[in-house]
Amino acid sequence: MSENNTKLRTVEGRVVSNKMQKTVTVLVERQVKHGLYGKYIRRSTKLHAHDEQGCQEGDVVRVSECRPLSKTKNWRVVEIVSRAAQ
Repeated sequence: MSENNTKLRTVEGRVVSNKMQKTVTVLVERQVKHGLYGKYIRRSTKLHAHDEQGCQEGDVVRVSECRPLSKTKNWRVVEIVSRAAQ
């Protein structure tokens, strides 16, 4: 049995929805450079992540790739970086 030593991708994002059971929607923003003009453009992606820690909307979390847990969910909340201001 070969051991899988690949590093899993980890990204930070903001929780925009926690209305599902043990699942949160995380908005991940990144900046990409425009091909012709060179200006940096903000792009975003919404990920569904498995949440055992009880995240609230507005929290900044770190998520990591994992095996597929459902049809749309293949990320897992690793830690809560900062809590939302109440």
